[in-house]
Amino acid sequence: MPERNQNAAQEWQSGVWKRMSNLYQDEWDERFGPIVDAVITRAEMVSGETVLDLGSGTGSVAQQAAKVVGPTGQVVGVDLSEEMVEIARNRVSSLSLKNLVFQQGTGENIPAPDGAFDVVVSSLTLMYVIDRPAAALEIARVLRPGGRLIAAVWAGPDKCDIVRFQQAAGRFGETPPVSGVGPGGLADPTLFLKQLADAGISASVDSESFQFEFLNFQSAWHAMAGVTTSELTETRRQEAQRAVMNMMYEDGDEPRTYRNLTQFIVGRN
Repeated sequence: MPERNQNAAQEWQSGVWKRMSNLYQDEWDERFGPIVDAVITRAEMVSGETVLDLGSGTGSVAQQAAKVVGPTGQVVGVDLSEEMVEIARNRVSSLSLKNLVFQQGTGENIPAPDGAFDVVVSSLTLMYVIDRPAAALEIARVLRPGGRLIAAVWAGPDKCDIVRFQQAAGRFGETPPVSGVGPGGLADPTLFLKQLADAGISASVDSESFQFEFLNFQSAWHAMAGVTTSELTETRRQEAQRAVMNMMYEDGDEPRTYRNLTQFIVGRN
């Protein structure tokens, strides 16, 4: 991808996450908790290891990892969004986790030296990476020989309700400046597995289903589409809401369980 296009895409994405930062902490940290636990379990971290949390968001994964590796270990959380980094720092400021730091950076340009980490974890973020071949090379670069990668990504809309909802709402919004990036961006991880292999990481995928609930359509819309459709006209937003509700709420506006197949990319270099 030309550098100008990539910079424009990252600027666009940074703006989205800026608007999402507080909402993410309020709406998603608790709902995504079981997936965070699954990432930590698959990472099999031990005391003293160094860990990179790539796309650390509000810091949930990094916080748990820091407790596992203990005071002799080190965890670095990296996120594209300055606002997310600030939230993560504030969130852990009152905790005695001196082995945890957060900084701004991207998957395509990880701010760390070669071979810095025993483990790279990434929970529900790699589908938003713009240049995945570059990210695969960067992940391989910062991993030590024998290092591990554990990443959670959503399956496709036919198996993952959150992707189905967000893609349906997204059709009414502005076309993103780059294709293939978003909630369902790694629904088929085959190409990314090859990109990892080309970078020196042998990886496979296993899947597990998780679920969360919303009490009504409006609360679901607020959490899953409120930000991305905020610049629509009122008429267009109502049109989008009707379309998504008709598709997702066949039985009417009542509590709904969202079932989401989650794919775990587990690799080693």
